[in-house]
Amino acid sequence: MDFPSLWATSAPAAPSWPQLDHSLGCDVLVIGGGFQGLSAALHLAEAGTEVVLLEAQEPGFGASGRNGGQVIPGLKDDPDTLDRLWGPAASEFAGRTADTLFELVARLGIDCDAVQGGWIQAGNRQVHLPGLQARMAQWQARGVAADWLDAAAMERVTGARGFVGGWRDPRAGRVHPLKLARGLAQAAAAAGVKLFAHSKVAGLARGGTGWQARLDAGATVEAERVILASNVYTPTSLEPQLARATVPANSFQIATTPLTADQLARILPGGEVVSEARRVGTYFRLGPENRLMLGGRGSFADPQSAAGFARIEAELAGLFGSGFEITHRWFGRVGMTPDHRLRLCAPGPGLLAATGFNGRGVALSISLGKAMAAHFAQGTPLPIPPSPSIPSLPFHALHPIYGGLGIHYYRLRDALDR
Repeated sequence: MDFPSLWATSAPAAPSWPQLDHSLGCDVLVIGGGFQGLSAALHLAEAGTEVVLLEAQEPGFGASGRNGGQVIPGLKDDPDTLDRLWGPAASEFAGRTADTLFELVARLGIDCDAVQGGWIQAGNRQVHLPGLQARMAQWQARGVAADWLDAAAMERVTGARGFVGGWRDPRAGRVHPLKLARGLAQAAAAAGVKLFAHSKVAGLARGGTGWQARLDAGATVEAERVILASNVYTPTSLEPQLARATVPANSFQIATTPLTADQLARILPGGEVVSEARRVGTYFRLGPENRLMLGGRGSFADPQSAAGFARIEAELAGLFGSGFEITHRWFGRVGMTPDHRLRLCAPGPGLLAATGFNGRGVALSISLGKAMAAHFAQGTPLPIPPSPSIPSLPFHALHPIYGGLGIHYYRLRDALDR
């Protein structure tokens, strides 16, 4: 069964990108046409670097074109923890990721429905509130004009039932992710990036003072340096360690018919995006044509019919009541790590790779791509010290089993929280 996303049905026709059918060379090769790779390639080209970008499908095919379009600053760790882990440069970088995205969109004039309207992190149980209040206070101490919402305010600003409190971050917002990915691809090409679609890399090897990428079709690309930006879509034939560094969890999403005027007055009247503090929670927002969109963790197996989205549809009914007609159902992979931390690695000379964005990928991947470009082009230190190796998860092939058990365990803990 085909599951076209709301983004795919509401975006203009995709540009046609050539397939690489001949060998060539460049300064930097970028593998992967998602947000991370497109941002890196764009900023490298703007710095005068000769760049080739290879995408196995089309720009925005993977998580970058299927996610919820929530632009949330920061990493999963709070800023005080980031200071302890990697230093103040890391927390400063994390705090600016949303601003970096919106500033880039404005500079390039990308039409992607970008609105910096804020993010609400919602608490479902009293046990969530101390952690949310501490997170808010840490960002407030760094100059963020965040505010606290009690239970009554949460119902007023979200229109949803059952939240006991939460905090609002004005740095955040929303975009149409597929429009953004395609806009970044066009901007990168205009800046001089040689961008190729349907050009799957079969192997990457060190040769002499540089790297050689070998494509399925037989062509090769010689490059001094490489950014491996294929994230959770990395095949084991390309980089087995990176492919085994994360758990590729499915995120399921649904969208309703356009809301009525009465519904719009009640549901997210301020236009914020929302995600829950539960271990296995949902996230929701208004999308194109004022449709209500909601997503969350699905099964590790790909759905075979609309019935596979029953749990997500039940979540929507629990929050907003019944009677919504679902018009779109789709899914995509999210790279998760056990500690919810990004994996930024430099496993070889002139090679950078990052994976495991843990649901923060929209703002973080664009900002990280920019930082990678500055590192290669100007020698600027990376905001997070890269690991010299790529840590692999043990028994990775069994991730559908232990990942599924983990989700059931966390759902049980969520149900027992008070």
